[in-house]
Amino acid sequence: MKDNSRSGGLSFCSVLTIVFIVLKLCDVIHWSWIWVLSPLWIPIILVILFLLFAILKEKRDDWFDT
Repeated sequence: MKDNSRSGGLSFCSVLTIVFIVLKLCDVIHWSWIWVLSPLWIPIILVILFLLFAILKEKRDDWFDT
């Protein structure tokens, strides 16, 4: 018998975003929408920074190897 179940679900950032949106719409927090949606964009920024750092490190190693 084949098991087709998948363990889907929401990530921590998705749940945190939903919580922040609900709190903002219920007027519990008075944050800017930038910060309410920050759990969506902060991880993306961190990944981009990590990739840039890795690329620059590789380029730096290439420059000093010659």
